[in-house]
Amino acid sequence: MKDLINKLYRNHSLIYKALLFICTTILIVYLFPKSGKFKYSFEKGKPWQSENLYAPFDFAIKKTDLEIASEKRAITSNSVLYFNIDKSIHSKVKEDFIVQLKSQFLDSIPKSKFQKLQQAGENIISTLYAYGVLNEKLNYSKERSIVVIDGREKFKEGFFSNLIAQDELAPIIENEFVGSSLLDYKEDFIALFFDLVEPNLEFNKAFSDNLLKDELTKVAYTRGSVAKETLIVSKGEVVEGDKFQILKSLQSEYESQVWNESNYNWILFAYTLLVSLALLMLLLFLRKYRTNVFENNTKVTFIFFNISLLIFITTLVVNYNSKYIYVVPICVLPLVFKAFFDARLGLFAHVLTVLLLGFIVPNSYEYVFLQIIAGIVTILTVSELYKRANLFISVGQITLIYIIAYFAFFVIHEGSVEALKWETFIWFILGGVATLFVQPLIYAYEKLFGLVSDVSLLELSDTNTKLLKELANKAPGTFHHSLNVANLAEASANEIGANAMLVRVGALYHDIGKMKNPTYYTENQSTGINPHDELSSKESAKIIVDHVINGIEIARKNNLPDRVIDFIRTHHGTSMVYYFYMQEKNAYPDNEVDKLDFSYPGPKPFSKETAILMMCDSIEAASKSLKEPTSSKIESFVENIINKQIEEDQFLNANITFKEIQSIKKVLKHKLANIYHLRIEYPE
Repeated sequence: MKDLINKLYRNHSLIYKALLFICTTILIVYLFPKSGKFKYSFEKGKPWQSENLYAPFDFAIKKTDLEIASEKRAITSNSVLYFNIDKSIHSKVKEDFIVQLKSQFLDSIPKSKFQKLQQAGENIISTLYAYGVLNEKLNYSKERSIVVIDGREKFKEGFFSNLIAQDELAPIIENEFVGSSLLDYKEDFIALFFDLVEPNLEFNKAFSDNLLKDELTKVAYTRGSVAKETLIVSKGEVVEGDKFQILKSLQSEYESQVWNESNYNWILFAYTLLVSLALLMLLLFLRKYRTNVFENNTKVTFIFFNISLLIFITTLVVNYNSKYIYVVPICVLPLVFKAFFDARLGLFAHVLTVLLLGFIVPNSYEYVFLQIIAGIVTILTVSELYKRANLFISVGQITLIYIIAYFAFFVIHEGSVEALKWETFIWFILGGVATLFVQPLIYAYEKLFGLVSDVSLLELSDTNTKLLKELANKAPGTFHHSLNVANLAEASANEIGANAMLVRVGALYHDIGKMKNPTYYTENQSTGINPHDELSSKESAKIIVDHVINGIEIARKNNLPDRVIDFIRTHHGTSMVYYFYMQEKNAYPDNEVDKLDFSYPGPKPFSKETAILMMCDSIEAASKSLKEPTSSKIESFVENIINKQIEEDQFLNANITFKEIQSIKKVLKHKLANIYHLRIEYPE
């Protein structure tokens, strides 16, 4: 059991990566669309790119959403309206009319006219209650069919125009008096009816709606069918009209048949395999070409997190509306990875991410092509991200590439530019604007994951920072030495294509450990007193060597990034404090001197940048001893110091070539020649 625990502990880093790999794979597969993938890609109004397509099985042709909506609208507009009638109202109004007529007109007009008024009133009542009077105002078409029901029995059928609303009483009464000799009594008659008429119809909305729902459920969602082996579309034929709808029907049927309960697990397994392969390629790339990243679990987590985040955002956009997919700033991914790692890793991760997104987005080939081209442009154009103008220029170039590539695809598919969708260009521009969000995103990532970018390095390179000000006050000679080393290292890094900003910052902070005992270092001894005169060689060597350890402690205390601390740890490698070693050897010629007592703890430089700093630091420090420098002396001086470092295998772990070392030598010789150039002697 103990051996198992020890084994797990020794391999905890690999176990973490395995768990991260599994969790990321599960998350990405979960985000994938839960349906089968139709193996053909097509768009309405564009030519069919594949070979002739024959129906693989019998299937029904689905109606379009527009057709179904049109049918439903027709059913709704023609549905029957049902009204409940109270038949007692008719007879009641008729009786009340006779009573009111007698009380108002019987004694005041001749009997013949009274009878005519009575007849006219009865005609009006019969007209009003032929179908009925509504108890509320309803807005329906006059041609709408109606049914008047009495309880459970049908009373009458007709149209909505047969029903009388309260505001229609006056025209009906006036119509009865047209050409009549009773016009003098019209106004009184209208007033009488307005008091008498009562509504006897009530709209039965619940019953009408239920019957409408039953009718809507009977709407057929298919029209016709396609038999197996029937030619659906030929190669090069434009997909439009019925062809498009038949293909959409086949796609829907195919996906529903493939993604069924029996095949679900198999398809899920296949998706998992593909995602696992993509992520595995990324891990293998890191292990082979970016070992320092692979061994850092935080960095691996950061990479996987960003890939998953982009896939998640794209999935949300596709589910909402796929026409907005180009608003998602995919090029943020290579920008972020280039800022924290390097261009090669950024492009590799970008390509794998875009390939995974091909499972989610429509028109996957077009999307993958556009995004890979945009990613390449991003890597090639964006340099020195800390310069704001560079980012704006690069985003403009990326947006332009999107527009050009999309235009080319559109012309290939359409054969003309007449139907070009200009609104798509707006999505590309919005995607470019969203890419500018990379600056605050990088800052957030630095705080969350403890990483460092060129933006942070630019801030650290400011000599007004608290730590560099303290170095300038406590050890002014060391500060001046660091500035000179920074200039030499930056020029050397630019010459071989290394990270100039990183090596400059490393040079500025590499000797901060000397602040602890500044007077023990020659460059800070301004009084002519050397405290080493009172110490043994071993004690002196220990103080000199300890400036590396002290520097690491000070850097940790001031929260300097690990990438900067690496320069403090490695700028002397495992070299010796040769002056005190020889002093000890001369003082005790009969004793064997242990070299470890006079050697730096290391490690040796393990990158181009740390190797550059070691060379520049040694050259700058030793150059102070040059007397009457000449071109040949400087050349010999640089060659001897760097060749000695090579002989001691100080650059064995750094990925720097002999050709690059030669280029650095050339830069250092040129810089020293400029520093020590002879001036004419001016007369006093």
